[in-house]
Amino acid sequence: MSDLDAHTLGARVREARMRAGLRQDELASRVGFSGHSVIAKIETGARKVSALELSDIAAAMGVQMIDFFEEPTPAIVSHRTSRTPDATDSTIDARLALLAQDVEFVDSLADGALGFDRAPEEQTPPTTVEEAEDLAAHARELLGLTPNDPIPHLVETVGLVGLLAFSADVGKDLADAGTVLLRRGGVAFVNSHADVGRRRLALAHEFGHYLCADDYTVDWRVDAYEPKTAPVEALLDQFARTLLLPAEALTNAWAQRFEEHGPRRAAAWFAHHYRIDMATLARRLRELGLADHETAGIVRSHRTTRADILELDLYVPAEEMAGTTVPRTYEKAVLRLVGSELISRERALDLLLGTLNDDDLPVPRTRREDEIWKFVS
Repeated sequence: MSDLDAHTLGARVREARMRAGLRQDELASRVGFSGHSVIAKIETGARKVSALELSDIAAAMGVQMIDFFEEPTPAIVSHRTSRTPDATDSTIDARLALLAQDVEFVDSLADGALGFDRAPEEQTPPTTVEEAEDLAAHARELLGLTPNDPIPHLVETVGLVGLLAFSADVGKDLADAGTVLLRRGGVAFVNSHADVGRRRLALAHEFGHYLCADDYTVDWRVDAYEPKTAPVEALLDQFARTLLLPAEALTNAWAQRFEEHGPRRAAAWFAHHYRIDMATLARRLRELGLADHETAGIVRSHRTTRADILELDLYVPAEEMAGTTVPRTYEKAVLRLVGSELISRERALDLLLGTLNDDDLPVPRTRREDEIWKFVS
């Protein structure tokens, strides 16, 4: 934590207020100050602010007090400076900034437990469909997958190479996902409002940004980018589809499944086995020339039924990124910090975004009498 003079601290309060979209009088009202002039004086450095007042200001803006004392990760700084001075943070921007701060805090204490030392070398962004497919093949090699392997646990799999994926439902009218590069590794946030297939596709798209070392990205509608208007994004959509459903896997098995079960049951098997949505499967079939327009339409409109599950003997797993989730690697690191008494239980619950209760945390270690005597003597 750095030492700040009143002018620098005031400037950071102003920046945070602007990102929150609050006027000085609105912030003053939330904190309980007599008028906007108090905020104005704090922001110019003309009035010093107590720790309690600063805590109230931070709470009123929905940030943590530590935000005023520590520099954000460089990618966040770069993103903010690229915008107009009065720009406000979107919900996704705010989520990414908070997650980046929390993850870097945990990483500073966790002694490599987050796996950021396994972050891959930067890849060149694809410029053609072939390059997007090659990037997907390279990514599968990095993840230790064969050309046919499904990726049943995508969050944990991308975590193996330093991308930590979090999720929360922020509503249907907000972005699908976003990614920010950290000083080591990266963080992705996925809007869990969509169904599981779309969530996984969004994370696969963000994984492409991570591999290409894109500092900061927010994707509003994954798999809806047009090659003419957003060529790189469209190619990363292609990367995502290929990563989740490789051409070899589909080419080798679709014809046989189709002949044995028809298009609907064949689609149900592939959607289940590779954890993809029907729209993605239909598009892959068309891309690879394995289905005509009519068959692709049947696949796209089909929804897996109970009869499909029983007939094909499918196992229905827990959905990935349902609601608010944190990656297991991160969760384990936080729990170890609590067990080692490096962070408080309250801080741990905050870092875990409410996914655990106090009863889920490690039981405090009972100290021996000689330890207590050493502490007080």
